[in-house]
Amino acid sequence: QVQLVESGGGLVQPGGSLRLSCAASGISFRFSTMGWYRQAPGKQRELVASISSMGLTNIADSVKGRFTVSRDNAKNTVALQMNSLKPEDTAVYYCKLQNWWGQGTQVTVSS
Repeated sequence: QVQLVESGGGLVQPGGSLRLSCAASGISFRFSTMGWYRQAPGKQRELVASISSMGLTNIADSVKGRFTVSRDNAKNTVALQMNSLKPEDTAVYYCKLQNWWGQGTQVTVSS
């Protein structure tokens, strides 16, 4: 059974940082592209960042320069480092592997 479990969300002040982690189990991880998505209230889910099996990254323009994505194939984990957070980054963040989604983790940026 494939499971993706996100962690690391929370409440942070504008300008702060958070590091999200997604742990995958039940599936071969190392040959797949991993993606981080987010969905804010009333908005569609959008791609934030992805990382290929070779470590090539794709970062959305809205977070470029502030967010980075990395993976550890030995641990079957992918991370999203979020710096200089803004209120508009508030959303539920999901990781995706092939057709599977994690349950999401809430990120709230507010003073």
